[in-house]
Amino acid sequence: MVPSDTLGQASSSDNFAVEIRDVSIEHPWRWLAAGTRDMMRAPVVSIGYGLGITLLSFAITAALFAGGLQHWLLPLAAGFLLIAPVLAVGFYDMSRRLEHGQRPSFGAAISAWRSNPVQISLMGLTLMIFFLFWVRLATLLFALFFGNIPTGLAGLVEATLSTQGVAFLAFGGAIGGILAFLAFALSVVSVPMLVDRQATFMDAITASLQAVYRNLDAMLLWAALLAALTIAGLVTFYLGLALILPLLGHASWHAYRDMVAAEVPKNPVPGQEEPPAEA
Repeated sequence: MVPSDTLGQASSSDNFAVEIRDVSIEHPWRWLAAGTRDMMRAPVVSIGYGLGITLLSFAITAALFAGGLQHWLLPLAAGFLLIAPVLAVGFYDMSRRLEHGQRPSFGAAISAWRSNPVQISLMGLTLMIFFLFWVRLATLLFALFFGNIPTGLAGLVEATLSTQGVAFLAFGGAIGGILAFLAFALSVVSVPMLVDRQATFMDAITASLQAVYRNLDAMLLWAALLAALTIAGLVTFYLGLALILPLLGHASWHAYRDMVAAEVPKNPVPGQEEPPAEA
C-alpha cells in the first residue's frame, strides 16, 4: 500500500495529450454533491483546512481595522475570489487521495503545492497579478466615487449604502466580474491539473481555456455558483467559509475530473488501445 503522504503523479504532458470532454449544464450540481461527499469522508482534515483559511481572513480583517484601513475590506474581499483556486490546492489533494483510496492528512494538504512547485507557483503568481491589478483598480474607483476615505465601521457602512456607494458597487462589480471570470477561465482546470499531473503552466492554462470554451453554459453556471457561495461565506463574517471552502474545493476537483480525461499518449504504440474516458 502506498504511504498516506505519498501519491505519484501522472506523467509529463510532454508525452501525453490533454483530452477535453463536454459536460452538461446539470454537471455543476453533481460537482457540488460530489464535493459534499468528499467533505463528509474526511471532515476533520477538510473542515480544519477551511477553518485555517477562515482564521487567516479574520486576522487580515482585524489588521485592516487596527490600521485604519477598513476601506480596503471590500476590494480585498472581492479579490479573494481571484486567488481562491490556489488556496484550494489542499482540497484538490484531499479529493485526489480519496479517489485513490488513501487517507487525506493536514501535512499532505498543506504541502500539496510541492507536487509541481514551479508550475503551481507560476499559476499563483498569475492570479496574484490579477489580484493586485484589481486592488489598484478598486482604489482608483473608490477615489473617483468617494474622494474621502470613510473612518470606522459606521463610516464604511454609511458610505457603502449611499448613492455613490451603490454606484461604486454596481460599476466596480461589473468590472470586477469580468476580471474574475477571466481569472476563473484561466484557473478552473489548470490549478487542479497541476496538482494532479506534471503538466506545464502553459499547457494547463490552455486546457482550462479550452474547457471553458467547449462548456461555456455549464462554466457560466459554475462560476456563478462559486461566486455566490463564496460571497455567502464572506457576508456571514467568514464563519460560513469553514464549510463553503471545503465544499467548493472538493467540487472543483470533480469539475476538473469530468472535463479532463485520463491522459492519452501523444504517440501511442500501434495497435494499443487508448485508455477509456472516465464516466
